[in-house]
Amino acid sequence: MKTLVVAGNPKPESRTLDAGLRLARLLAGPGAGEPGVIDVITLGPGLLGWGDETVRSAVASAAGTDLLVVASPTFKATYTGVLKLFLDQFATGDGLAGVTAVPLMLGAAPTHSLAPELHLKPVLVELGATCPAPGLYQIDKTYADDGTAEAYSRRWASALTATATQGRN
Repeated sequence: MKTLVVAGNPKPESRTLDAGLRLARLLAGPGAGEPGVIDVITLGPGLLGWGDETVRSAVASAAGTDLLVVASPTFKATYTGVLKLFLDQFATGDGLAGVTAVPLMLGAAPTHSLAPELHLKPVLVELGATCPAPGLYQIDKTYADDGTAEAYSRRWASALTATATQGRN
């Protein structure tokens, strides 16, 4: 099973990326290998137009994975503009067909805890991804130690991996 993390933070190598990697490792399980990474901000100005080869390659990687963790900090109660620029590169309806996606968002307080479910999940589904589990919201200061990713994984890993391994069949 191929697993990939897309981190849509305006800062490279962010806590958002770290949280996405932690969740992807938990969901894929031991022995699954290291997840791939697309740190969207590193794609640079190619995101602002169409046809950039580096962006096209990143899109193909995301579309060709089995389990995709899409992570963003919460900005103005939704996902970031840089993530939006990346997601705009996918074809509507089937750009992520056959991909099982997990929306993950980090924020400073529980005020926006529904953001992954209300804002990020619908766009992933619009692009053709299957999202069989609810999105995960984590507090950006405590995500590494609060057990939320572990609890989410215990609850949803089997359903997500089953869907991911069937998605390409």
